[in-house]
Parts: sequence; C-alpha cells; structure tokens
Amino acid sequence: MPKKRRKKTFSAATTVREMARERVGSPKPSQLVVAKKAKAEKHKVTLGKLLTDE
Repeated sequence: MPKKRRKKTFSAATTVREMARERVGSPKPSQLVVAKKAKAEKHKVTLGKLLTDE
C-alpha cells in the first residue's frame, strides 16, 4: 500500500511570491557571470623575457 502524502506546511514567503508573480510577472532569468582572466602567472617576468618580447 502506498504511503500517504504529507500536507505542505504554510509558508508566508511562498504565498507572497506567488501573489507578486500574479501581479507583476515572473522575474527575468539570471545571466551567467563571465569568468575573468585566466590564472595569474606564478612567477614574475624576468628581464630577459621582457627584452625578447619587445
């Protein structure tokens, strides 16, 4: 015999959100945060590398 479903407890927050969605509409979907620059270099650039790059 299957188990009986448990009644959901009343939550004022969810009720307020439901009412707001009816009046205003659902919120816009969130956007992904673009990752910043890749990992920073572990070592300082040497003088030899600076001179060869230019």
